[in-house]
Amino acid sequence: MEIRILGCSGGIGAGRRTTSFLIDHDILLDAGSGVGDLTLDEMVNIRHIFLSHSHLDHTHAIPLVVDSVFDHIAAPILIHALPETIHALQAHIFNGVIWPDFTRLPHPERPVLRFETMRPGENITLGERRFEMIPVNHIVPTVGYRVTSPSGVFAFSGDTTTNDTFWAALNEGACLDLLVVEAAFPNSESELCRLARHYCPDMLAADLVKLRHRPRICLTHAKPGAEDKIFQETRTLLAGYDVGHLTGGERFTV
Repeated sequence: MEIRILGCSGGIGAGRRTTSFLIDHDILLDAGSGVGDLTLDEMVNIRHIFLSHSHLDHTHAIPLVVDSVFDHIAAPILIHALPETIHALQAHIFNGVIWPDFTRLPHPERPVLRFETMRPGENITLGERRFEMIPVNHIVPTVGYRVTSPSGVFAFSGDTTTNDTFWAALNEGACLDLLVVEAAFPNSESELCRLARHYCPDMLAADLVKLRHRPRICLTHAKPGAEDKIFQETRTLLAGYDVGHLTGGERFTV
């Protein structure tokens, strides 16, 4: 299983793309601005999109991808998400005002987009890859995912702050090879983290002791300009772990 980091920033600016990961050639995990770096042929190959939550930095590429490829695909792209996330997209994006409702276009019987409700604890198997939805703690209903294949296991925290559910679910698995986890603000912004329900390095380090696995750890979702500080603070706190900071463009095989 290959994971390609299309976007991993908590904001935009030169060289920064918001959260989106391409798994193999056909699945997106979140759909932020990083999706825009795919070629048209690569977009045509996307068959499934798993969403962590409704916030724009994780979803805003969906309307543009669908509009770009709708006349090149024979079957609808499937969006897997919480019911609350799907409702938000239907009410605020695909509403005929912000964007056309592609769940009814080009024809109600032959749409190019379809929403599939998924709930925490459920699994979806696509080929040899299994996606498990795990609840986390953010300002809107949000989930992380564990993705299991015969070659390895990858997990993504989504946007979250201190919680038990994500770590308990990961501990139920036999192994974990790669963990992509958010750290949005430096420790000096800990109060903002609590209000916005994100991790800072101190809070992440306190939660990571709950995890019984020792995966490779990659930080994501840092706010622009704070990336180096967040990484240095986290690396100091997690001196015994293999910790890196995503910048975009990385490829992992697990």
